[in-house]
Amino acid sequence: MNILISPNAFKGTMSARESGEIIQNIIHQEFPGIITELLPIADGGDGTCELLTEILDLEKRDLWTLDPYGRPILCSYGWDTHAKIAYIDVSAASGIALLGNETKNPFVASTYGTGLLIRNALELGAREIVLGLGGSATVDLGLGILSSLGISFLDEKGRELTLFTPNFISKIRHIQKTPGLSKVKFTCLCDVKNTFFGDQGAIPVFGPQKGLKKVEFDSYVADCKSVVELLFRKNKKDFIDKDGFGAAGGIALGLSLYFDTTIKFGSTYFFEQVSLLEKVKWADLIVTGEGRYDSQSNEGKACFELMKLARDQSRKIYLITSGNEEGIKAFDQVLTLPELDFSQLGYKEKAKQNLEYLLKKEFSLVH
Repeated sequence: MNILISPNAFKGTMSARESGEIIQNIIHQEFPGIITELLPIADGGDGTCELLTEILDLEKRDLWTLDPYGRPILCSYGWDTHAKIAYIDVSAASGIALLGNETKNPFVASTYGTGLLIRNALELGAREIVLGLGGSATVDLGLGILSSLGISFLDEKGRELTLFTPNFISKIRHIQKTPGLSKVKFTCLCDVKNTFFGDQGAIPVFGPQKGLKKVEFDSYVADCKSVVELLFRKNKKDFIDKDGFGAAGGIALGLSLYFDTTIKFGSTYFFEQVSLLEKVKWADLIVTGEGRYDSQSNEGKACFELMKLARDQSRKIYLITSGNEEGIKAFDQVLTLPELDFSQLGYKEKAKQNLEYLLKKEFSLVH
């Protein structure tokens, strides 16, 4: 029997590879004769480009940059020397996980650190930048990235604004572009379809997790609208709010004004890059999982897309997750993890122990 082990990251506790290795080890312990293959999956969420770098065996480039609040941080990205393509996770330098239990402040947080990674890739001759948009700490329309690439934002007196200062967006009155801007292409990978504005836009849906209070929504939306209108007027373009512009606080929106920018569904892109279909055809059974499978998962996240692929190839697929959302019924079997108390010390180790215990218990029933 061939088993394909392809989990997504268990957000906040285990990477896709960490959970996959646990699943693989337990299967080998319980069923020594079974053949397994481990291929972790991602969908544009945090760590997508890191995982692609690993699976595609790309060069890993390390360099110092700045975190969401402008503090030094050592980051890495993937580099395809032959194709001149850089694979960069926004979460590497501008991720919300970097802030830990610190107070989240979207009025200060900037994507400038991600921009420095991009600038380094451009210095190597990058023709394309693949950006994984998941896990950002920012709602800055990608202005931090643009600042690093030659776009200046000025106040009402024509003075250049300083990044990482409070209320940066609300102070913008003028925009200047450096001559000879790079012709690089951007491919933005996302796991959500939200537009930037509207009831399901970046601010009301994702703003709270990045520190925005509900009473601040209207003023923040107004500030962003003002800047977007200024940007599009300056570039003599009409603004059309597209699906995916709401991901990572509007990064693709900002980039689209100055660069050839394509938004792609992260899971589809990832599956193609790692030839997942061939692995699904090989398998008799597929085991996947994520921290909590919910209504958003059915919007096209990795486990959902893998389930559809399994259905197309008439393969059985098991899901490991917590919770009991409606969408889990589409899987052949669901192994349910206990709820985790994230306020307790050692919750990450507890998550791994829970996964091991669950698998041993379920597999003992098979015997």
